[in-house]
Amino acid sequence: MTVVSKALKPVHDQWEWQYQGACNGVDTDEFFLEENMRGKTKRTRELNAIAICNTCPVKQACLDHALKVPEVYGVWGGMNEESRHALAKRLGIVYGIIRI
Repeated sequence: MTVVSKALKPVHDQWEWQYQGACNGVDTDEFFLEENMRGKTKRTRELNAIAICNTCPVKQACLDHALKVPEVYGVWGGMNEESRHALAKRLGIVYGIIRI
């Protein structure tokens, strides 16, 4: 018989914050850019997504999630991919077996 830790939370509890996000109901394309997008177009789209994040009551929970999972694509918690990677590096967060 397997003993399940009482420390485990229902999955619902881990994701409930997403329902409170300012991005809830916004097209995900606003936060996940096309792979070949570059330059001013890319920066404008990222800034628009970050502006939505900056109004969000669960911005920190979103960023924490993105760093923990890790989410390597898109805008999460008000940070684009490059910003999150730099933050992860400063915090000593290891993504998989590769140190970022």
